[in-house]
Amino acid sequence: MNWEDGSDTADLSATAGDRLVGADADGEDTAVEAALRPKDLEEFVGQEKVREQLDLVLRAARARGATADHVLLSGAPGLGKTTLSMIIAAEMGAPIRITSGPAIQHAGDLAAILSSLQEGEVLFLDEIHRMSRPAEEMLYMAMEDFRVDVIVGKGPGATAIPLELPPFTLVGATTRAGLLPPPLRDRFGFTGHMEFYEPSELERVIHRSARLLDVEIDTAGAAEIAGRSRGTPRIANRLLRRVRDYAQVKADGVITPEIASMALAVYEVDARGLDRLDRAVLQALLKLFGGGPVGLSTLAVAVGEERETVEEVAEPFLVREGLLARTPRGRVATPAAWAHLGLVPPQQGGGAAGSGQQGLFGA
Repeated sequence: MNWEDGSDTADLSATAGDRLVGADADGEDTAVEAALRPKDLEEFVGQEKVREQLDLVLRAARARGATADHVLLSGAPGLGKTTLSMIIAAEMGAPIRITSGPAIQHAGDLAAILSSLQEGEVLFLDEIHRMSRPAEEMLYMAMEDFRVDVIVGKGPGATAIPLELPPFTLVGATTRAGLLPPPLRDRFGFTGHMEFYEPSELERVIHRSARLLDVEIDTAGAAEIAGRSRGTPRIANRLLRRVRDYAQVKADGVITPEIASMALAVYEVDARGLDRLDRAVLQALLKLFGGGPVGLSTLAVAVGEERETVEEVAEPFLVREGLLARTPRGRVATPAAWAHLGLVPPQQGGGAAGSGQQGLFGA
């Protein structure tokens, strides 16, 4: 995928945003998350190692009376990178400015932002790996020397004017840390990788959000929602809101495991957190191609989706759950996939795996 052209990314984001279990934020999520976000590290649930390490970095900076080191946070969407950036600013008693890599396509865009920063301010740069190369190279000097060179004029008469910057803290967030060039990664004083949450941690997130939303939920009800939240707090909060709606309309407003299960059945989210698209991919792989191997393009046609949608939106969770495997010959279903859909695997050598379909329909 070409990250310089936002069209493919926008299409995928739209597809993911339409899903109840999509980890990307939509307009409603952005508004609700502002009210649900924890305000300090003590209140932040999960990510114990990152919290402990970050707490030391921030305490040491406050003790020295200096700005905190630049921070890089990596991990899947919805795990709390933006929330942690706001906590960093709050812990340092500094204002925060939020922007994103796709919004900075020219060095001049970045220079305008950097030149207006206050001393100690936190600059949060989301999807930092999607920033343009000229802006990226300007950022190197800004992070290391707190200085940028502004080019005035063109051609042989162009002049570089050095512009001193006040000390600031850059917090970069990325879902694809491997796309960051080493010179940029090396300039961050602290790097934290956000892991997916355990169900017990998500239960704590759900209970906290339920209190803030004034929703009554029992322990088993929270566990039912947590088990379908794909290890992601953003999804857990979204499912909680949809279950709340169901409980208010169809029941007495109290979320029990039975109410949560019935509500999520309406929204087609099963016990493992798979939705319609996930199950469609698995059903096509199992029923049409005998469990594979089958090429990605063929699988996408069978599902009626674009190749990129299957690869970027559906497959990552299926692979992480151990339901699907990517092999050199194509996509292959695991025994867990057959069990989850209640199907019996074909005899060895039967089905598409032994019929030569991969040769006809290869990716």
